[in-house]
Amino acid sequence: MTTLPDKARAVLADCPSSGGGVHRWLFRAACTLHRCGVAPDIIAAELRTGSANCGRYVGQREIQDAVTNSTGHHTTGRAKELHSITSRPRKWPSRDAAAVAEACADGFGLADLWELSPLHFDDAAPHTEDIIDVLFPDNPWLCVGASSTHFDTRHREDWRGCLHRAQFIVPSPMTDKTGRTKTGRISTHTLDNTGTRRFLVVEFDEGTHDEHAALLRYLADLAPLVLAVMSGGKSLHGWFYVQPCAEDKLRELMQYAAAYGADPATWTRSQFVRIPDGTRNNGNRQSILFFNPHQLNQ
Repeated sequence: MTTLPDKARAVLADCPSSGGGVHRWLFRAACTLHRCGVAPDIIAAELRTGSANCGRYVGQREIQDAVTNSTGHHTTGRAKELHSITSRPRKWPSRDAAAVAEACADGFGLADLWELSPLHFDDAAPHTEDIIDVLFPDNPWLCVGASSTHFDTRHREDWRGCLHRAQFIVPSPMTDKTGRTKTGRISTHTLDNTGTRRFLVVEFDEGTHDEHAALLRYLADLAPLVLAVMSGGKSLHGWFYVQPCAEDKLRELMQYAAAYGADPATWTRSQFVRIPDGTRNNGNRQSILFFNPHQLNQ
C-alpha cells in the first residue's frame, strides 16, 4: 500500500461533483502526486478511486491523459492547470468535450455575461470610435479591413469616422504603415509590421452563443477580459488584455482556450478579428456584449 503525504490525501479526498470541475481536479491531483514522487500507475489508481463517486463516468483515457499531461507541471495556480492538453507543445490541442461540458454546466450564458458588463451601450448608434479610443490610445498605427483583401494601415486619427463601417482590425498596434510578407512583398498587413501583442482575441465557432459566453467567463480567470464582441454571425470574440504578459504565458492561455474549442488562428499577431461595433459584410452589426475598460488599468 502506497503511503502518501497528508497534502496529497487531502487533494484526493476533495474531488468535486460532476459539473464542478472534475476534469481540472484530475489534472491538479495528478500534479500533486507527481510532486510527491508517486509512480504513474499508482497516480492513475488513486485518481480512479478519488473520482469514483463524482456523479459521472470517468474513463481510463481521461485519467491517463491527466497523468501524462501533468508530467513536469510542478507549479501551482490555475494558469498551470491546462489539462495540457499538450504532450506535443507546438501543436494546438483539440476541443475537449468533457471540459466544455463542465464549463457550461451551471447554465451561465449570454444574458449573464451582459449583466456582468460594467458598461452597456443601450442606444442604436455605433460606438466603434469610442471603443477604439479606449483600446488603442495615443494615435498608434492600426490595420483595419473592410474585408480580408481590402485593408490599410493608418494612424488612429486618420481612421476617425470610418471604423463603424469596417469588419476587421488587427488587435495590436502596428509598428509602421508597411512591412514585408514572407515572400518579400510590401504590404500594409503583415506580421513584420505588427507590434507587440496588446490583446489576445479568442473566438469560438462551435457550440451556442451561451456556451461561448460561459467559456469566456472561464478564461477570464486567466487573463483580464476587456471585451466580448458578437461576430454578426455564429461566433463570439473575447478580447483579453495581455500586453504585460510574456509570450510563453500567453501561449499557455491559448492552449487552454483551444482545449475549449477556440480557433487557434487568432494566435497569429497579425490575424484580423472582428472590429467592435463594426459592420459585417452581410450588414449585421458586430455588437458589444461585454465591455470592461477598467481591466486596462490592471
